[in-house]
Amino acid sequence: MMKDKKSDIVAVARAAKVSPSTVSRSFNHPELVKASTRKKIDRAVRKLGYIRNRAAQTIHGIRSGTVGLIVPTVDNAIFAELIQSFTDAIERMGFTILLASHGYDLQREYALARKMLEHRVDGMALIGTEHEAETLHLLTRQGIPSVLLWSYAQETVFPSIGADNLEVGHLVGHHIGQLGHSEVAMLFPPLTGNDRAAHRQRGVEDALAQFDVRVPKHRQLETPYSVSDAKDAVDRLIEEGNAPTALICGNDVLAWGALHALSRRGLRVPEDISVTGIGDFKGSRAFEPALTTVRIPANQIGAKAAGMIAERIIASQETSSGELVRPELMIRDTSAPPR
Repeated sequence: MMKDKKSDIVAVARAAKVSPSTVSRSFNHPELVKASTRKKIDRAVRKLGYIRNRAAQTIHGIRSGTVGLIVPTVDNAIFAELIQSFTDAIERMGFTILLASHGYDLQREYALARKMLEHRVDGMALIGTEHEAETLHLLTRQGIPSVLLWSYAQETVFPSIGADNLEVGHLVGHHIGQLGHSEVAMLFPPLTGNDRAAHRQRGVEDALAQFDVRVPKHRQLETPYSVSDAKDAVDRLIEEGNAPTALICGNDVLAWGALHALSRRGLRVPEDISVTGIGDFKGSRAFEPALTTVRIPANQIGAKAAGMIAERIIASQETSSGELVRPELMIRDTSAPPR
């Protein structure tokens, strides 16, 4: 059976009852076309099965309509809300995302950035403020509008939007110190390639030091972001007779694993041991007992970052240095003074 001839932009314009130039403008500069007109064009595109030739367009200097987003991981809830909010917001502005993860390997992040640039993305979003110098140099030399998400710092090559992770760690460390805990353990991920965790841990240590509390090496646990790995690490800690009165976890995923391990050991939270997390992921409030944690507003960060990068792409001009988003300590049922 003969296949139908592929639709072109003229056929789309005819079906949508607009001019071909309006169709082109809707694709390349959606912010200049009324929403009702974009909907008519979208209906025509869907009906005709029209596919744009991005490669031909980018050769002629037309925007690709894509933004690269490189995250450390998509394995768990850490960046799920951020990715979703960024995606929703950027799509409302007429762009789609090209998503990749580097597994906390900043050299791999550089390779992924190169590949995305080969696909002619219009902009790039990276997680955190610390990256390989060659990655930042590449994006700068190519003139690609870029933003840094999740962490905020005043002096960055590209605008950053997120929380001050030193402050995040300080909030939870001060809470545990103020409750009167002196026997404290920490459960954090490996710090290599993860400036967020490194800054949070330092913030925790600085806050505890104000109460003359130091965390000894045998209570400084390190494990990947995994519920099962966190369970095993806490289980070993208890087995070795090193149970503290408080356990500060580098994020909620680790705290979930810790709560499971303590329940399995018959230890009550917070009567026997207090547990805290960071992130306030979906499910942390519904846990039994509800998790004390630090809320980092991922939805707000993702939406603001999408608006910032879209503005840089559309206006072709530098925006502000970024925006600091304040974290919030959520005191719930897993933390209390030591018995």
